[in-house]
Amino acid sequence: MSKPTVGDFIVDRLYAWGVRRIYGYPGDGINGVFGALNRAEGKIEFIQARHEEMAAFMASAHAKFTGELGVCIATSGPGASHLVTGLYDARMDHMPVLALVGQQARASLGGHYQQELDLSSLFKDVAGAFVQQAVVPAQVRHLVDRAVRTAISERKVTALILPNDLQDLPYEAPARKHGTVHSGVGYQPSRVVPFDADLRRAAEILNAGKKVAILAGAGALGAREDLIVLANKLSAGVAKALLGKAVLPDDLPWVTGSIGLLGTEPSDHLMAECDTFLMIGSGFPYAEFLPKEGAARGVQIDLKADMLSLRYPMEVNLVGDSGETIRALLPLIQQKDDQSWRKKISGWTAKWWSTLEKRALVESKDSAKTGINPQRTVFELSSRIPSNAIVTSDSGSCANWYARDLKVQTGMMCSLSGGLASMGAAVPYAIAAKFAHSSRPVVALVGDGAMQMNNMAELITVAKYYKQWASPQWICMVLNNADLNQVTWEQRVMEGDPKFSASQDIPSVPYHQFAEMIGLKGIYVDSAEKMGTAWEAAFASHVPVLIEVKADPSVPPLPPHITLQQAKAFATTLFEGDPNEGSVIVETAKQVLSSVLPGHRD
Repeated sequence: MSKPTVGDFIVDRLYAWGVRRIYGYPGDGINGVFGALNRAEGKIEFIQARHEEMAAFMASAHAKFTGELGVCIATSGPGASHLVTGLYDARMDHMPVLALVGQQARASLGGHYQQELDLSSLFKDVAGAFVQQAVVPAQVRHLVDRAVRTAISERKVTALILPNDLQDLPYEAPARKHGTVHSGVGYQPSRVVPFDADLRRAAEILNAGKKVAILAGAGALGAREDLIVLANKLSAGVAKALLGKAVLPDDLPWVTGSIGLLGTEPSDHLMAECDTFLMIGSGFPYAEFLPKEGAARGVQIDLKADMLSLRYPMEVNLVGDSGETIRALLPLIQQKDDQSWRKKISGWTAKWWSTLEKRALVESKDSAKTGINPQRTVFELSSRIPSNAIVTSDSGSCANWYARDLKVQTGMMCSLSGGLASMGAAVPYAIAAKFAHSSRPVVALVGDGAMQMNNMAELITVAKYYKQWASPQWICMVLNNADLNQVTWEQRVMEGDPKFSASQDIPSVPYHQFAEMIGLKGIYVDSAEKMGTAWEAAFASHVPVLIEVKADPSVPPLPPHITLQQAKAFATTLFEGDPNEGSVIVETAKQVLSSVLPGHRD
C-alpha cells in the first residue's frame, strides 16, 4: 500500500476535527485533495455546487444552521477568487468557515504562470485571522490544526493555500528538531461570563428601569428560554435584529418583531419610548432606529469586546456568552410588578399584526395585469409553515416581507446574508440547510434579480441531490416583478429619483418552467386566491418545488417610520415622472399616506 499523500492527510485531519461535509467545485489546482476525498470513500461528503461563490455561501449557512465549522474548497486562480463574496458573508456574520484553495506548483510561483494569483494577498482581509500557504509536507499538520482551531474559537474565516504539486507528495510528520511545529486536534469552548461586580452594575441599571427594551440578535439564538425568563422579570419588550429573527417566537405579545429599515412599528416605538436598553448578541448597524443617545441607560452583552458600545453608548458592557451571562444575571434581577409598559407594548404589537394583515390583503383592481401584492405571499405562508421549518431569504424587497410578515414559531430556524446583505444567498443557504437537517422542511424566499444573478443554476444542485434527503420538502418562492425592486424604491425614497428603467428593469423569465425542465415541480401563481393553495401543494409535494409568483412591483417596502426628508424625496420622484407613476401613487395612497400624514417623525 502506497504511503498517504498530503491530500490524504488533510482529509483525515479534517475528519478528526469533526468535518463531515465540504462544499465546492473541482479543478486541477486542487485535484490532489479531491483524489484523497475519493479514496476516503465517503468519510467526508463532497457537495458539488454550480459555482464557487455559492459553495462559500453554503459553508457559511452550514455554520449558521449547525454551529459547526463550515468548509468550502476550490481550485486555483478563478476558483479561489470566486469564493471571496461568500467568505465575506461568513466573516461579516461571525461564522467559522475554512476555505481550502489550490495554487500552482511551487516552482512556478512568481513566474506569471497561468492561474497564478497572489492568494495570500487576496484572502488577507476576508481570512485575516489565519491565511497561510503550505510549502512542505511536514508543515501541513499544524496549518490544518491552526486554521480549524482559529476559525471555530474566534468565529472567523480562515484559509489554507495548497500548491498542486504539494498535495500529491507523500505526507511526512514534522521531525523532532528545532524549527518544527507539533500540533494536535481538539477544542472545547470556555464558559465566558463577566465578573460579579459587573453583573451587579448591570442589574442595578436594569432594576431601576421602568420601561426596558431588549434587542436580541444572532448571538442570543441559543438563549431562548433564559431570555424569556429575563424579559418576563423585567416586564420588557423584545425587538429582534434580522439575524436574530428566530430567537423568540412571534406569538409572544411582547415580542415586537424586526428592527430597522425592514423592521416594525412596535419595535420603532419600543426603542423611542424606553428608558433602559439591553442589547444582547447583536451588531445591528443602524443607530437611528435605537434610542436617542442619552434617552436610555444602556447595558450590552456580547462575546466579542469589539462589538461593545459600538452602536449605542452603554453604561455597562458585559463580555460573555449570551446564555451564560443571562443565567448569571437572573438571580440579581428583581421582578417588576408594574405591567403598564408590557400592556402598552402588547397593544402596539397586536395593532401591528392587524395592520400587516390588512396590508397583505390589499390587491390592485388590475392585479391580473400588475401582479399580486407580494406581502400576501409570506402572510399566507405564516399560517401554513410547519413549526420545524427552516427559512432563508435573499436580500432585496423579499427581505422586507420575510422580516415583517413571517411569524416565527418555536423550533423554526431562519437566516439570510446579514452584514454583507448580498444578493444570491437564499438558495445556497437553503441547500446547506437541507443537507444539515434533511428531514426538516426548508423554504427559500427569493427575488427575481437574485434568481437571475446566480440562484437559477443552484436549482440544478437541488435536482442533483434531493433524492438523498430524508424529506423532499424544499421550496423556493420567486417574486417575479421584472424589477430590481428594493433599489428602485431606494432611488425613489432616498435619492428623490424616479425609477431608472435601464438599470432596474430585468427580463421576465418563466422560472416555474425551468424548474419543471430539470425535474422539480413548478407552480405559477398569478392571483392572490391561489397563494394559499400553492403553499399547501408545495409542502405536500414529493419533489422540491419552485413557486413563481407574478408580483406587483409597486407595493412599497415601507420602513417603520418615514422622515420628512424621505417624504420630500419621494414626492420629487412623482413630480419628475416615474415610469410606474400611476400604480405607485395608488399603492402609496393605500399603504403610506394613511399612516404617514397624521404625523411624521423627523
